[in-house]
Amino acid sequence: MYHYGLIGNCQTAALIHESGSLDWLCLPRPDSPPIFGKLLDKDGGAFSIETELKATYNQAYIPNTNILVTFVNQIDGSTLKITDFCPRFQQHGRTYRPMSIFRIVEPISGNSQIKVSCRPIIGWEKEAAKPIRGNSHVRFDIRGGSLRVTTNMSLTYFCEETFFTLKEPLYFALSWDLGLEDDLIQVTKSFLEQTHDYWNTWVKHCSIPSLYQKETIRSALTLKLHCYEDTGAILAALTTSLPEEKASGRNWDYRYCWLRDAYFALSAFHNLGHFEEMEGFLKFILNIAGRFDQPKGQLRPVYRLDQTLPLPEIEHSNWLGFGGEMPVRSGNQAAEHVQNDIYGEMVLILSPIFFDERFHHLRSKDHEDLLAQLAKLCANHISVPDAGLWELRNGWQEHTFSNLMCWAGLERIERLQNKGFLKNLDFDLPQAKQKAENAIRACVKNGILVNGPLDESVDSALLLLSVLGFPDEQLATNTMSKICSDLQLGVDDISSSFLYRYLRKDDFGKPKSAFLICSFWLVQALGKSKQFDKAKHVLKNAMSASNSLGLFSEHYLPNTCGQIGNFPQAYSHVGQINAAFAVTPPWSEVL
Repeated sequence: MYHYGLIGNCQTAALIHESGSLDWLCLPRPDSPPIFGKLLDKDGGAFSIETELKATYNQAYIPNTNILVTFVNQIDGSTLKITDFCPRFQQHGRTYRPMSIFRIVEPISGNSQIKVSCRPIIGWEKEAAKPIRGNSHVRFDIRGGSLRVTTNMSLTYFCEETFFTLKEPLYFALSWDLGLEDDLIQVTKSFLEQTHDYWNTWVKHCSIPSLYQKETIRSALTLKLHCYEDTGAILAALTTSLPEEKASGRNWDYRYCWLRDAYFALSAFHNLGHFEEMEGFLKFILNIAGRFDQPKGQLRPVYRLDQTLPLPEIEHSNWLGFGGEMPVRSGNQAAEHVQNDIYGEMVLILSPIFFDERFHHLRSKDHEDLLAQLAKLCANHISVPDAGLWELRNGWQEHTFSNLMCWAGLERIERLQNKGFLKNLDFDLPQAKQKAENAIRACVKNGILVNGPLDESVDSALLLLSVLGFPDEQLATNTMSKICSDLQLGVDDISSSFLYRYLRKDDFGKPKSAFLICSFWLVQALGKSKQFDKAKHVLKNAMSASNSLGLFSEHYLPNTCGQIGNFPQAYSHVGQINAAFAVTPPWSEVL
């Protein structure tokens, strides 16, 4: 398992190792080069609190918050506590979310001898940033900005990394291009209390399922930290290059906004009853839509947080990689791909504005025009070869899932027309919808829906057939059964709940690990077919793939209980949320 916890405030995010070491932080944005990168290289920079004696560690979130507490228990019985958080609360009529991390180190019992080490780096060059000492702070100048560490600790001990006895609480404020002039201790305590109250209030405003409440709340809080509120983008993950498999080369930078992932994420927020994320993403997608790539008018699969493309994809050969697994990459070549499923997914994102009266204030000509444009793109991309959902880098072909998403988008548009919207489309909608359905049915082999007309293998993404509302219950049931028999990792009680995405050969060989969201898609599909007992069993097993803090990775190895791939993975947490809602009885049957 990954022994890390995530903190953040929808502007800044960091990973804290179970030992209390801050091992991953990118500034000024989550997709910037790292400031602390020990996650990917022992010399990649970290902010650590080290004890002189050996210790064991215990990490937990304060319930219903994104505030992380680490207890360090030394062999002589001495104990200290580290509290980490990024401030987030309402102030002056807006959300205060500075590019800051606050750390509190408190003695609990005994006399702990500790050493504090803060070694930021200047990005991918891995060059150590030089400290510039002030009165009560140390500044590190990095790439035109500065990291300032304000503390009540002895700066001599801090700069020289000297062991000393922890007698009173230490406070650290790490801020980017921002000084802290007020009393550090008072500010830290105030920010901690207000941040605690903010997250508790946010959770109180969540709709949650009657079962799996704690797991769903943690997934909701984690998913929220993948929202970059400054532009409205939703990140796939907050890390790069955590390997999907050993010695495979499947190490990718996920610190960007995949339009496909955003659809699933917003469906989870809709289940949770939180809609501000949808409004933020609408701003993001409207800005992108205003400058569709010409001349074809295509959306790209993935964008940076500032709406530019994450190109070029670069390998950093001077980085060792997580556990020595190279390469370490920044950027993602998937931005050059064609993925025809995204047009349907964008329709599914926008259509609730017109289906749900709670979004009446978002209805506008711009949104209706955008839906019309996306509907035409759905119609134009039926049966067109692409890289597919899983982003093949070679051998593009027609994919059933892409056609399914085009069908789903057109089906929603048809229903919106029946409600009085989108009356003036410049193409034949019923004909296009039928064309998409025909393309899907053309890929039915022996009662099973397969990957494409040139590929009779099965694909876990087609578990979504019933979830998306395709009108053939028997086909959905047959396809689900075939996927379970062909793509499960094993036949024992646990591994049978985990699925490969597919088992055909791709650019890097055959997959060797479970793709976690596929288990959650299976739960949703079982729920659609009223197999609730089996669905709950699969969900229970799938949720065992989290670490001790309830955080999921992208991939999982049930035989070794190993998390792999980027972490935490928004996609996996989205899956857990939607699966929990799919199989949970209504509160009226519980209370």
